[in-house]
Amino acid sequence: MSNLPVGVLLAAGQSRRFGANKLLHPVSDDTPMLIVSAKTLASVLPGSIIVIKQELAAYTTQLEELGLEVVINEDSKTGMGGSISCGIRASENARKDISGWLILLADMPYIKPDTILSLAEKIQNGADIVAPVFEQQRGHPVGFSGRYLSELIALDEDVGARNIINSHQNNLVLVTVSDDGVIKDIDYASELS
Repeated sequence: MSNLPVGVLLAAGQSRRFGANKLLHPVSDDTPMLIVSAKTLASVLPGSIIVIKQELAAYTTQLEELGLEVVINEDSKTGMGGSISCGIRASENARKDISGWLILLADMPYIKPDTILSLAEKIQNGADIVAPVFEQQRGHPVGFSGRYLSELIALDEDVGARNIINSHQNNLVLVTVSDDGVIKDIDYASELS
């Protein structure tokens, strides 16, 4: 059996709609969204990567203490695709025998650990691309097997990995979950619960 995939938590976004850096906004017990999302990932896939922008560098030690490898995307304005590429490159340089990657968004702090594990196990057991579905809505995180390395590294647009998924629909495994956190991304302060 191969290893669990490496998690890549994307935390280098611009927070344009939120009006401030939403990842610093508290979501539970005065804990910033960034740390809540990082703790959840680290509890399931320790040793994962978190891609941040320079503005969040002050959190490096705290994130490393959670067991994550911190990578600063020096060109975070390239958008989500650039951050995915940055994280995949970092994992590729640090580890061998990677079964794949699970791409998570730091502005989705309500995803349950069991959901992350379920998706990670699908990649570990041979699925090419996995995504959760909650009440007929596809959500995040999305997982990719190692065969998508070159396509993931080549990303540089703000559409993330959407084009990879669209190009390989026949390889997409949808996993039905009871976790509404997979569709709850936070773009506005009013969406915090």
